[in-house]
Amino acid sequence: MTQGRGERSHVVCGVDIGSTNTKVIALDPRGVVVARRRRATPRAATGAPVDALALLAEIEQMILEICSDTYLVNAVCVAGVGEDGVLVDEGLTALTPALAWFDPRRVDILAALMPGLDDYAHPCVSDDAARTIVGWRWAVDQPGAERAHAWLALTDYAPSVWSGTTFMSDTLAARTAAWDRRTRTWVDDRVAAGIGSADLLPPVRKAGDVIGDFVSSHLSVAGVIAPDAVVVAGGHDHPIGGWGVHRMDPNSLLDSMGTAEVVVAQSPSQDVEHSYHIDIAPGIRSAGTTVLSVEELARNVEWASRDAEVKRALDAIISGDRQPDEFLREPVFLPGSRGGGRPHFTTDTPRAAVSRASAVLGAMARIGERAQRAVSAHLPGEPRVYAAGGWSRSRGWVNAKAAATGRESTVIPESQVTATGAALLAANAIGWDPSPAVALGMETAPTNSNAVTNGV
Repeated sequence: MTQGRGERSHVVCGVDIGSTNTKVIALDPRGVVVARRRRATPRAATGAPVDALALLAEIEQMILEICSDTYLVNAVCVAGVGEDGVLVDEGLTALTPALAWFDPRRVDILAALMPGLDDYAHPCVSDDAARTIVGWRWAVDQPGAERAHAWLALTDYAPSVWSGTTFMSDTLAARTAAWDRRTRTWVDDRVAAGIGSADLLPPVRKAGDVIGDFVSSHLSVAGVIAPDAVVVAGGHDHPIGGWGVHRMDPNSLLDSMGTAEVVVAQSPSQDVEHSYHIDIAPGIRSAGTTVLSVEELARNVEWASRDAEVKRALDAIISGDRQPDEFLREPVFLPGSRGGGRPHFTTDTPRAAVSRASAVLGAMARIGERAQRAVSAHLPGEPRVYAAGGWSRSRGWVNAKAAATGRESTVIPESQVTATGAALLAANAIGWDPSPAVALGMETAPTNSNAVTNGV
């Protein structure tokens, strides 16, 4: 029998919309992750666009499954992919699919845009095909665009629908290549080149702002939303995850290792400027700056893995079943450069598979260390390094990276760092003070905990 609202335990929900999977967690007031769900992000087979309405339905279904007859949601916060988005009508129905940030059609769109894009004073990111401005240009040329009322980031779509309020999270505005962080205003000529009119862009809100009431007929009928539940602005996935780690340890950076390696931290300085190795965004719940360094990881390993013997050696080293050889420290593998430059081995690279595999992993480790140094330069002292992401679960890779760079890192036990960061942001917005260390699995909850974990 379904319990009434008064009999349910109170939680906040954090959502992480990833390129591949979408995750939802529930966090109780102490910081215990009491439930979680994970499903594939609903992408089309061709071109990988996302249907925003289908994504909304998936998120609501996961919240429903998480809560069941046990939990009551007091706040929800969504973080996720940075550049995907949709045009919507006045009823917030999506008129276009969300063009994936990695869709190859973006390259030609950017090439057509570039002659009309002037530099501006305080950019947050470099101009490249992944940026939101490219998605804007594509969206306004799609059927139905003439009925558009607003453009919404895919990550902000569900929160906008729930709250009935269109908005853009400021860490997502920073990914557009058309927003000035210092003035918190749009760059007019870039907006005109991309989406045509700033009238289609919703107000920019800070991460952690309460946007409005959490309203969902589907979830309300099920009795899983508290009467005073609210929607909290989230934003770009890596900054939100990094902020959660910062809450646990202010003198730290997060090294998230997945398809790409993203090193992120909260700098107390307002004076950080964008550079080739550094992307920036507004600080989260602070006057400082979010600092990111993004490097390719998986593409280089996948390239080397085309050789079956090298792939076997890579798998063995990454898993910890085999030790790398001395070529871990030799610069004989040159990773692919930004913009699609091909990786390659130098002419003096040995043929032995284990040596080639060692050289690849050593090169990747040094690139990651370079990213850590670039971010650390904007932090006081020597920050502690915390690792997350799928690669951090591979003990051989973590050990090889430490051997190649001489720098140790602490692996965060919680697998869903971004969703947890979003949940902590939701909790903070409604006055809760859960333990970030408990939420991230670094500490154990009090022994009187009655919480249980369901789902996978």
